[in-house]
Amino acid sequence: MATWFTADTHFGHGSLRALLRRPFLTTAAMDAALAEAWNSAVSPDDEIWHLGDFAVGHKDPAALLAALNGTKHLVAGNNDPPEIRALPGWASVRDLVELDLDGQRLVLCHYPLRSWNGQGRGALNLHGHSHGRLKPLTRQFDVGVDPRGYRPVRITDLRPPRTAA
Repeated sequence: MATWFTADTHFGHGSLRALLRRPFLTTAAMDAALAEAWNSAVSPDDEIWHLGDFAVGHKDPAALLAALNGTKHLVAGNNDPPEIRALPGWASVRDLVELDLDGQRLVLCHYPLRSWNGQGRGALNLHGHSHGRLKPLTRQFDVGVDPRGYRPVRITDLRPPRTAA
């Protein structure tokens, strides 16, 4: 089982597609490409943390979420209204999460944080919201689809693996 991270998919959000100049001819093409990238990376047994802004204006977000692989957690963003938060496909819905993954402390939030718990002790802040347009702090990573090739990522995709001393 692998653990994946993504954010800012904005399924169904045509005006954002145009605003960010995402390389898709239509919103339907964007949605299909994002779903295909998700399912080609994430297996049904994997865990995936979506760090906010899942779908905006999508016709059937419940069916979309059900069609995406993995055990799905939502760390809600500013474009995740109660209807999105209440979708039955989420294993959990929270605003901020702290977890340990393979010995690495992570602080997950939709928003890039200025400071976070464990920052001075090696904890990483994974976030979305900025669509790759914000210079990160040390140990801070935007896992949104825009700066990450429109696909989910693993911790190993963000930084080299830790080596024993």
